[in-house]
Amino acid sequence: MFGRQVKSEIDSLVGISARIEGDLCFTGGLRIDGEVHGNVVAADGADSMLIVSEHARIEGEVRCASLVVNGYIAGSVYSTELLELQPKGRIHGDVHYRLLEMHGGALVTGKLTHEAAGEPVFHLADAVAGSAA
Repeated sequence: MFGRQVKSEIDSLVGISARIEGDLCFTGGLRIDGEVHGNVVAADGADSMLIVSEHARIEGEVRCASLVVNGYIAGSVYSTELLELQPKGRIHGDVHYRLLEMHGGALVTGKLTHEAAGEPVFHLADAVAGSAA
């Protein structure tokens, strides 16, 4: 949909019984089925894809290129390409996106901010400096 070219290959998995305490940095594709208590950040300039399954729970900031949410995120979300909110997706925090696809039943409690093409949504250095403060 929307003529998108989204990376569909998943390189890493956080399983349903896994719980991560701390920040998670990744490149490529990542699927989260478990819990992450910390920020989830893709490497700067990478063609990244994050899938948050219906069983997943993230408590922290999320920064990546393409994001599919069918689980729960408590924190700010930054997507430089496509953000897809599926029916069971819940985001409690501000959302910054370039393209948004929202299915019926999805919920965002926070501010939605559209970022124009070519305008950077985030920088990894800013995310690292912000988490160190």
